[in-house]
Amino acid sequence: MSTSRRSAGLLLFRIVEGVGERDVEVLIGHMGGPFWAGRETAAWSVPKGEYGPEEDAETAARREFVEELGVPVPPGEWMALGESRQRSGKTVTVWALEAELDVASVVPGTFSMEWPRGSGVQREFPEMDRFAWCTPELAAERLIVGQRVFVGRLRAQVLGTAASPDA
Repeated sequence: MSTSRRSAGLLLFRIVEGVGERDVEVLIGHMGGPFWAGRETAAWSVPKGEYGPEEDAETAARREFVEELGVPVPPGEWMALGESRQRSGKTVTVWALEAELDVASVVPGTFSMEWPRGSGVQREFPEMDRFAWCTPELAAERLIVGQRVFVGRLRAQVLGTAASPDA
């Protein structure tokens, strides 16, 4: 029996008032490590991570938020944004939470990998090396393709706008 890989995450958002219109900004993180260094487009992610059959998705999303940002999950009501299957075949489940977070307070978790490859040297890298509040348009450019749908779903739920895959 084959089990598919699953990830869960939490997308923080805040309501912003623009000139004559209301919108959201979302908090996303740039993926750390040498593969993503120097890349901006499709190199950012919702704070998320994998989980196994012994853990439910919401618990995994909470755990991964704390691991990746190094701060507690803010209080508030979680809003389900559903699932999306990424190109890698992984299924990602995301919730949204309206909250403020000062990105200067973030202390990202780390992972170890052999770098350079074949060197036998293990190095530590941040799971996410920086975080930013982004407009839906900027998030659509920065997020990896399989996660862009969550911003559209968030806007549809919060603002009552039509959800599109890219914003």
